[in-house]
Amino acid sequence: MKYTIIILLIIFMIFASAWYVFKKISKTPTGEKIGQTVEDITGIGLIEKKKTQIDPSLAKIKATELCRAKKIEGINFSQGPCLSNDLMPDWVADIAHNPRQPIDNEPENQCSAFREGKAHHFVELNENCEVIKVY
Repeated sequence: MKYTIIILLIIFMIFASAWYVFKKISKTPTGEKIGQTVEDITGIGLIEKKKTQIDPSLAKIKATELCRAKKIEGINFSQGPCLSNDLMPDWVADIAHNPRQPIDNEPENQCSAFREGKAHHFVELNENCEVIKVY
């Protein structure tokens, strides 16, 4: 008797889960991949989304470290050069004056990856490696 109840509970849970998945799939709009429904239910895919969403504070830290390293190497920052076109995925690091000077707007002193739309975020630092702007 005890085992029968346990077996019935397991069967009920299996059918309830299957019903939930079926209801979720049946609500899927035409043209939407069923795989998206599976991702919604299981959480698969969230890891990939997190990988692409880089925290701006991490970008600031990396840009500051890179700037200090370049400064130690003796790189001249007076022209406001691009420090890196690939600081992190979708991020660049650039040196500029604060307040901005006309030289900062010259293409050769800007990160080409950002100008060309290959990167969509930047960390702008001054000549002392202090963050001016994060975008």
